[in-house]
Amino acid sequence: MVRSTPGSCDRRIGNCCARSAASMRSSTSSAPVTLPLRLGLRFSTSTRAETDSGWISAPDGVHWSLTREDLLMEHVDVAVIGAGPAGSSAATWAARSGARVALFEKSTQGRDKSCGDGLTPRAVAELRRLGVDISRFHRIDGLRVQAGTKEREVLWPDGAFPNMGAVAPRAEFDALVLQTALDAGAQLHEHSVAEPVIERGRVIGVQVGSEVTRADLVVVASGAGSPAAKMLGATRVEGSPFGLAIRAYVPSTKADDRHMEACLTVKGPDGALVPGYGWVFPAGNGIVNVGVGALSTMRNFSQLNLNTMLDSYMAQVGRAWGLGEPVARPKAWRLPMHVENRSGPGWVAVGDAAGLVNPFNGEGIDYALESGRHAAELFAINPGTVHAAYDALLAKEYDPFFATARRFAWVIGRPRLLQFLLGIALSTGFTMELVLDIMANLIDSEHRSLAGVLLAGGGRVMSVFDPILQRSQESGTSDIRAKIEASR
Repeated sequence: MVRSTPGSCDRRIGNCCARSAASMRSSTSSAPVTLPLRLGLRFSTSTRAETDSGWISAPDGVHWSLTREDLLMEHVDVAVIGAGPAGSSAATWAARSGARVALFEKSTQGRDKSCGDGLTPRAVAELRRLGVDISRFHRIDGLRVQAGTKEREVLWPDGAFPNMGAVAPRAEFDALVLQTALDAGAQLHEHSVAEPVIERGRVIGVQVGSEVTRADLVVVASGAGSPAAKMLGATRVEGSPFGLAIRAYVPSTKADDRHMEACLTVKGPDGALVPGYGWVFPAGNGIVNVGVGALSTMRNFSQLNLNTMLDSYMAQVGRAWGLGEPVARPKAWRLPMHVENRSGPGWVAVGDAAGLVNPFNGEGIDYALESGRHAAELFAINPGTVHAAYDALLAKEYDPFFATARRFAWVIGRPRLLQFLLGIALSTGFTMELVLDIMANLIDSEHRSLAGVLLAGGGRVMSVFDPILQRSQESGTSDIRAKIEASR
């Protein structure tokens, strides 16, 4: 654990007090004031506080009293739980704004994560903003979509986002983004299972074992359904769609292909279509990421066996991709796509913990990076209103798209209706480009576009299915969870 010495803690408190006191005197009379220090501590009319390293003199006109225990406790501006893309993004932007940031990770730097590893142009744009160089990763120029006997390739569009993507294995990618946060000044605490500390309805810091770190803002970036998220009520909205996915790293003779491949007609061992979709993402260096996924709205979802589904899909595409045997055991994961309680006094949830996963394609890295930045920027503007401002931003900038995508999740679960719509989507290059813009959310919100108009209009039409979505059943969920655990 990285801890502050009493002396360094004292200096930080003194500097904080001096800044706050100066601000208060500039807007009030010269009468003595009681300074809250943003720490929620006890105060009296004393002008000095005793610590193990001596006495701290309060700035003129400021009165305080602190216990020795308070002063020995570490204090930061922002505490981040989880060092994945969302947490590292939040830590980077907060540290760059001058905040003292503590980043808590339950494992070690560079840990693996179940993921498709795909970076869309939207994610690339956010990584460039963050200053992360992804040139080491395999470049992707477009998408190849298969549905039955139809296949169509499209390039990433020119426009508001870069016309490139990438495939970045998560162990290496997460370590790269985390290093950006450390370079910005964030302090990393590895092997630290942090839990929010709640006092009078407000999150005032985090606790690891018996050690407490107080913070003005706690950012929950520990993933969907994590203990920290559950403690604060950041849980899946009952009845909303969710996804399941499994992936494997597999040797391939076409690992240098510049197109991600998505298959919307996955066949089972008997040749019949199964409710789900498959992907092959070439990572270069002789390896591809192969996986399958399914949405809870799909028929017979509770009877799905992810491992069998993956084996069938690998057999389906094995010859075309020159696949070998998986280099490691496949990993599976669950994708909640609608979370309630994404923020509250003293805390915000970002990335998967906030349910920011695209129901169209299961993608979440771009939204993880963006939400981390938004949380840090709003904290820099006003620490006291960050949770309300953050929730309002999500409601305005993200919720309309996600609501429409969740509605289309119902369509995806109806094979005949899906086949009809796929026939239209794959009929021409123009329609496929529109579908790509919509599904990957490559729509420029500041400029009117056909894709944006279709998305908004489709959302309004599909809203009639909201009651059906809300009645989505959870039957078989426990069996599915057992299958996920068995595949890890």
